[in-house]
Amino acid sequence: MADIILGIESSCDDTSAAVISDGCLLSNVIASQDVHKAYGGVVPELASRAHELNIVPVVSEALSRAGIKASDLTAIAFTRGPGLLGSLLVGTSFAKTLGLALDIPIVMVNHLQGHVLAGFVRQKDVPVREPSFPYLCLLVSGGNSQIVRVDDPLHFEILGQTIDDAVGEAFDKCSKMMGLGYPGGPVIDRLARQGNPDRFKFAKPHVPGLDYSFSGIKTSLLYFVRDEIAKDPDFMEKNKEDICASFQKCLIDILMDKLVKAAKQTGIKEIAIGGGVSANSGLRDRIVAEGRKREWNTYLPEFKFTTDNAAMIAIAGYFHYKAGERASLDVAPVSRAAEFQA
Repeated sequence: MADIILGIESSCDDTSAAVISDGCLLSNVIASQDVHKAYGGVVPELASRAHELNIVPVVSEALSRAGIKASDLTAIAFTRGPGLLGSLLVGTSFAKTLGLALDIPIVMVNHLQGHVLAGFVRQKDVPVREPSFPYLCLLVSGGNSQIVRVDDPLHFEILGQTIDDAVGEAFDKCSKMMGLGYPGGPVIDRLARQGNPDRFKFAKPHVPGLDYSFSGIKTSLLYFVRDEIAKDPDFMEKNKEDICASFQKCLIDILMDKLVKAAKQTGIKEIAIGGGVSANSGLRDRIVAEGRKREWNTYLPEFKFTTDNAAMIAIAGYFHYKAGERASLDVAPVSRAAEFQA
């Protein structure tokens, strides 16, 4: 009999539910929240309220699209953290309540682990291409920038991570600084495609080991734009494509320098990327190019699995469930997680 897992993701501003059967995706429903655009970032209180409104219809729609009833479920996987505590509480409470009502187990999932394992979601009539273990995953999002060694679906080691801002945060804050809107990553990526990435230079940090830093490049961009606008008030409008292209190239250079270093140190040639910033076209092109140059086997997630989604939580939960792991009803969400954990 198939193991049918309902995944629930509510770590930030997207309410998502997905259903998988023995690792194969049956449905993946996401309700996004547009209200945050007016504030230039996610407002936690507004996010949690929207989750409360969205979670029941989203789960109902996921079950309907999967062609199953709630009584057909084997287990429920949910995001425990990291993320916004109020948002996580909605998903955690719903998973507990539904699990109790159906008398089925619940499984807690680390949100970051979900991003790392997103490439293992199988889809009907879609060729399967999964990384072999061990592999390295460059995990890049609005809240995290890490290089993770993955030895199997349940065992991870963080080799390097940001010591300040995440790369996605750098995209968003600098987009806001330039008046380009929120979220900043897609806007900068779109404008960068029309610009010259070698026209402007920005300061790169010198951080030892495999750790990252992105606070300095934000300061470098701030001072650069301020000084140039003082000379020409229309400087931003005249040069925004080249600024975005140069800024994006600098960020990608920082990411890739450490990833190349990690691959050399470990001898691992299986390389994957995950997280919201893995949708960036410049980063995807660079990963593929470096892979050809260095004889890596590279794995890029489908765009629909780059942002926060319940399919990745369901597949991670599936691996935990098959390993015999279960969560108790007194489990509480966590806003931060220093390392991968159940």
